[in-house]
Amino acid sequence: MLDRHLVRTLGRVEPAASGSRIAGARVTLRPASASDLDLLTAWFGDPEFVRWWGGEPKTRDDVAADYLGRNSGNEIVFAFIVLHQSQPIGYIHAWSDEPNVGGIDIVLIPAAQNRGLGPDAVRTLAHYCRTALQWTEVTIDPAIDNHRAIRAFEKAGFSPHQIH
Repeated sequence: MLDRHLVRTLGRVEPAASGSRIAGARVTLRPASASDLDLLTAWFGDPEFVRWWGGEPKTRDDVAADYLGRNSGNEIVFAFIVLHQSQPIGYIHAWSDEPNVGGIDIVLIPAAQNRGLGPDAVRTLAHYCRTALQWTEVTIDPAIDNHRAIRAFEKAGFSPHQIH
């Protein structure tokens, strides 16, 4: 259950996207595609990887349906592979089900955690959402007991807005 809701409101800045990739200070976000299905299936099939992402490993069909990005009419999801030094280290997506407002979710492989890469990825995608997508509000909603994620989101510039 997601118990904490954090919001980031950013000022106007220049677009962050360069071609189909979005460059951060330390990471690059590459759009996820069908060619990433094996990688994503392995990641989302690992109980440690999905510990804070619903807790249950995902099947290949689940991953194909939910983690390659989509535009279903009611919801749009922009899915990315997080790269560090050209190596895939995680998954991040931005989703929206209403105009100009949306959320970000991220998960990194354990070896990439506690290195400042997550905050950079979130900051990079939030910047893109605000500039290229013209979102006025970007939210994240970590589990209240996921203290590492909460600290990472705070490092990315988010602050507590509402606790459910």
